[in-house]
Amino acid sequence: MTTPYRRWPKGTWMKLKSPGLLRAFVGPEDDKKMSARKLARYVDVHPSFIDHLLADRRRSCEPKTATRIAEALEVPVEVLFDVQVSTTAQRNGKKKTALAA
Repeated sequence: MTTPYRRWPKGTWMKLKSPGLLRAFVGPEDDKKMSARKLARYVDVHPSFIDHLLADRRRSCEPKTATRIAEALEVPVEVLFDVQVSTTAQRNGKKKTALAA
């Protein structure tokens, strides 16, 4: 399954909804979609990054990384992650639309 990549506004990051939800898909058990190491290879991140997400020591990542994780697990990115936009990017976006009007 290939997910169409989309451009995210500058300052956007993805917040993991729940480590438990990610653990439902990732693990060494036979009923899981794939192991954490295999996921890390697919996403092109260090295996400890995936371990930190699973252990709730890290809760966010770049949109590209979140998209690759969702693609590997064959779920929509919105199932695992919430889109977050920095307040600076929000203010800059409002200024641009106000100037355009």
